[in-house]
Amino acid sequence: MLITVSRRFGAGGSEVAGRVAESLGWRVVDNAFVDQVAERAGLPPEEVARREERTPTFLDRLSRTTALAFPEIFATPVTSVEGFEEEKLVKITRNLVAELASEGRIVLVGRAAAAMLADNPEAIHVLLVGTRDDRIRFTMDRLNLDAAAAAQAVDDVDRNRERYHREYYGREWLDAANYDMTLNTSRLGFRGAAELIEARARSLGW
Repeated sequence: MLITVSRRFGAGGSEVAGRVAESLGWRVVDNAFVDQVAERAGLPPEEVARREERTPTFLDRLSRTTALAFPEIFATPVTSVEGFEEEKLVKITRNLVAELASEGRIVLVGRAAAAMLADNPEAIHVLLVGTRDDRIRFTMDRLNLDAAAAAQAVDDVDRNRERYHREYYGREWLDAANYDMTLNTSRLGFRGAAELIEARARSLGW
């Protein structure tokens, strides 16, 4: 039993996932946690930021927070990044997501988990969307950015997530047919979206 939460940048993935996990009594694994695949690879955070789906400011902030919360998980020292290809990083990411998913009773945020775990019969796959203006405002508040920088982050990250899914999984990231639920946090709010996900999980006896 697990729930994956995919999201457009600034749509509140971590916030919604946190509410769902707390309500169900499950464990939440957000992007900050999963992104520590960089530590397993021996990569500095700024290099992962360059290769992956987020802006450096966002990744750096989340990496610091998660390293403090889960120091026992990340034992590999940072080393040279010369010759380290994105495909290798993707492989390490897949392995980590598979390990986490095998535990069950987990809410996984991002990292193309819905694509990777598409055939899992005991998974609910959720896509969170929202208006661009709302997502920009949320990004401004969350990352302490001005409007122009937040808009650039929203557009760049979404574009890279789209590329990532298409290149490594052959999927259209925003195709609603790839998900069990597509929820608009601009209309529902984070609490409303979380309540709908929770209701679905409970209807399945989870």
